[in-house]
Parts: sequence; C-alpha cells; structure tokens
Amino acid sequence: MDTSPYLQSRQRLVPAPPRAVFELLADPAMHPVIDGSGTVRAARQGSPDRLRLGAEFGMDMRLGVPYRISNTVVEFEDGRTIAWRHFSGHRWRYELEPVDGGTLVRETWDASRLKHKWALRVLGFTRTTPGNMERTLERLAAQFDGGATPS
Repeated sequence: MDTSPYLQSRQRLVPAPPRAVFELLADPAMHPVIDGSGTVRAARQGSPDRLRLGAEFGMDMRLGVPYRISNTVVEFEDGRTIAWRHFSGHRWRYELEPVDGGTLVRETWDASRLKHKWALRVLGFTRTTPGNMERTLERLAAQFDGGATPS
C-alpha cells in the first residue's frame, strides 16, 4: 500500500504470536538480521538489550561507506506497536495485530515530516524503500517459519 512517496507501508503475515515478534523487534541486535536494505550492520555498543519508550540506540550502517546512526524510540505499546525516529526525523513503525496463523505485521516508513524531502527522492529512497520493507518483512517471517533467512 503506497500512500505517498514519503509515507510507505507494507504488511505480511508472520507465523508467530505477537509477543514473539515484538520481542525480536524490540532487540536492536536483531535489526541487522531482519534488515532488507542491506545497510544495517550492527547495534552500537551501549544500545539497550530491549527497547522501550524514549530509549536511544545507535546502529552501525553502510550505504556505500560506513556510517553511524542514532535513533530514539518514539512510540511504544508493549506487544503491539514500536517506532523509532532517526536524527533526521523520519520514523520506522511496526504495528502488530494477532490473526489466525500468527501476527499481521505492518511496517511503515514515514518521512512526511522532513523539511528536505526532495533529497530522499533524489537519492532514490522513495523508490527503493518499499522493496526493502518487503524484504525486511520476509526476513522477519523467516525467523519464525524454520526456513533460512533470505539473502
């Protein structure tokens, strides 16, 4: 589902209860495992083991060159919703809904509040982010279906 180039959502059924999915999402060390963009490398030293509202955590990243990014958890409903904001202001949100067969996970990338949105379009993020989210959700589901993590 595309709502605008700067507000993108994708969803997928994950064959696990919401609590298990939420615990994985709330663990920054697992973010590189499920990242479908190939840019998230590792949680930075000093990041919490489990995220909570207001928690700050850093990630080692690579997009051509290595860099670091800082995040703050800005939405948190235990077992249901978690979102973090990058320094630039855009958010990554995961909403979990229990359904037959597991959990419907909706991932949303919200860059609608950025002042310089045009830069995301020029750099290709508005074009590549939807596919990256689909791969992230595929990798998340693979953590619970017994299959190998897709590459």
